[in-house]
Amino acid sequence: MTQKVRNVPRLDEDQAISLLKSRGISPTRQRVQVAAVLLARPQHLSAEQLLRLVNEREELVSKATVYNTLGLFARKGLVREVLVDRARVFYDSNAGEHHHIYDLDEGTLTDLDCGEIAVDGVPRLPSGVELDGVDIIVRIRRKKTRS
Repeated sequence: MTQKVRNVPRLDEDQAISLLKSRGISPTRQRVQVAAVLLARPQHLSAEQLLRLVNEREELVSKATVYNTLGLFARKGLVREVLVDRARVFYDSNAGEHHHIYDLDEGTLTDLDCGEIAVDGVPRLPSGVELDGVDIIVRIRRKKTRS
């Protein structure tokens, strides 16, 4: 059998366990595997991309487990869920305040510092609610050439 070899950055097991515990997440084997890949560096991955990367080197983790783990990580503030359209969700390992640029041609998401966009006020909010955040996604595509 040919082993798949990739140079995918990964946290070591102790680092992944420590991060999970710091957010009150029980470090199961599968959660540690997902965290080791997703949290190794600032990146934006879909659940399918993450599933592929986790399963390239480790024991198989199911698709349902990856989705459930990502939902838990998002609820606990370990990652940000970025919905770029109805069919595309990315999980952002940078949970800090920032915005994004989405390249429609490449299907990639890039961080955009909050200081690069000015938001001047927010709409009046209904009574009984408070602002939780403002997420901006700047969508780009290549210019169409005229013939």
